[in-house]
Amino acid sequence: MQAFYKTHQYLVAHVHSPVKRLLMDEIDWTHRLIGIKGSRGVGKTTFLLQYAKNHFGNSKQCLFISLNDFYFTKHSLVEFAENFTDDGGHTLLIDQTFKYENWSKELRECYDRFPSLHIIFSGSTVMRLIEENNDIQNIVSAYNLRGFSFREFLNLQTGSTFPAYKLQDITQNHVQIAEEIGKELQALDYFNDYLHHGYYPFYLEEHNFSDTLLKTMNMMLEVDILLIKQIEPKYLSKIRKLLYLLTISAPCAPNVSLLSKEIETSRATIMNYIKYLADARLINLLYVNGDEYPKKPNQIYAGNTNLMHAVNLGIVDRIAEQKTFFYNALQAKHKVKMCHYKQDFSIDEQYTFRCESKPSSGKLYSKVTYAVNDITIGSKNVIPLWLFGFLY
Repeated sequence: MQAFYKTHQYLVAHVHSPVKRLLMDEIDWTHRLIGIKGSRGVGKTTFLLQYAKNHFGNSKQCLFISLNDFYFTKHSLVEFAENFTDDGGHTLLIDQTFKYENWSKELRECYDRFPSLHIIFSGSTVMRLIEENNDIQNIVSAYNLRGFSFREFLNLQTGSTFPAYKLQDITQNHVQIAEEIGKELQALDYFNDYLHHGYYPFYLEEHNFSDTLLKTMNMMLEVDILLIKQIEPKYLSKIRKLLYLLTISAPCAPNVSLLSKEIETSRATIMNYIKYLADARLINLLYVNGDEYPKKPNQIYAGNTNLMHAVNLGIVDRIAEQKTFFYNALQAKHKVKMCHYKQDFSIDEQYTFRCESKPSSGKLYSKVTYAVNDITIGSKNVIPLWLFGFLY
C-alpha cells in the first residue's frame, strides 16, 4: 500500500493542469460511484489527479491507482479497496478501468461492501457504463469529459478567465458577449489554431502534434475498439480504412453498399464499425429527429476538426471544418439533429442553425440562426461561429 501512496503523491505533486475544466464544477462529487468517460487524449488521468490535488492535497484519505499496474494481475480490486478502507481511506480514484477483467462486477462489490468508500473511475467512451452494464447501471453517475472547448483553449493561451455561456444567452445576447470578449482580445486571431490543434490537451507537450494525434487515433482503434469490443486484430486494417474513407469525405451521407465493397465486408459489419468509431468519438453521426442507430445516419462528420487536419494532411475544406466545429461544440450540451428544411442543424428541436463562411448577401430567414465564420461581432440572428466555442 505504501508504494501506491508514494506514486500517488508524486503524480499529484507533478500534475500540470493550467486551465480548470468546467466539468469539475458540474459533477456531484457526493455520489459514491462516479464514472468519467472520455475519448483517448482528452485528459482523464490529469482530471482525476487535479481533483485529488484540489480536494485532498497530501491526505492519505484519497488514493489514485491505475489498473494497468501488474499488482492487479494477482490481487483483486475488492481486496485492494478493503485494505484501503481499513487504512482510513475515503476516496479511491481508478484509472485504466477497462484493462481489468470483471471491473464492473468488482466495482459493484466494492460499492455494496464498503459504504464509506467513494469511487471515481475513468473509462473509454466505448465502454457503455449504463446502457450495457447491469452490474452498476443503477448506482453509477456517469459524466463525459471532452477535449478543450475554444473557450478553454483561449483561457489557456491568453491567461484569461472567460466564463461559459448557455446557448440561450448566446442567441439572445451574442453582440454584448462578443463585445465584452473583444475588450480583452480578438478571438479570431486564435480560432484557426484551435481548429488545427486546440482540442486535445497534449498539444501543450513538446512533440509534433499531428504525429501524436495520429498515434492516439491508432491507439483508439487498437485498444479502445478492438480490445473493449473483443474484435480480432486481423480486422484492424478494415476499420482503419473505413475511418480514413469517412474522414476524408466528411461530412457525407454514407453509401454503406459502396463502403462494404471497398472494405470487403458486409453491410451489417460496416454499420457496426461505424457505431464503434462513433463511440470512440472519432466520428459523429447525424440523424433527423426520430431516427437513431441502428438506422443508417443521414450524415457522418469527423469527431472534431483536429482529426480532420491530421487525416487530410492539412488540406481541409473550410465549410466542412466550420460545420464540424459547430456540431462538436453543440453536442456537448445539446441534442443535435439534421434539419428537414435545407438548413444544417436542428438543436433541441427548438433552434434551426445554418453555418456559413461569410455573411450572406441574400435573404436571411428570421426563424434560422446563422453561425458565420470570419466575423468578430454579429447582428440580430447572425452570430460569430467562434462564439459557440463558449458553451463549455
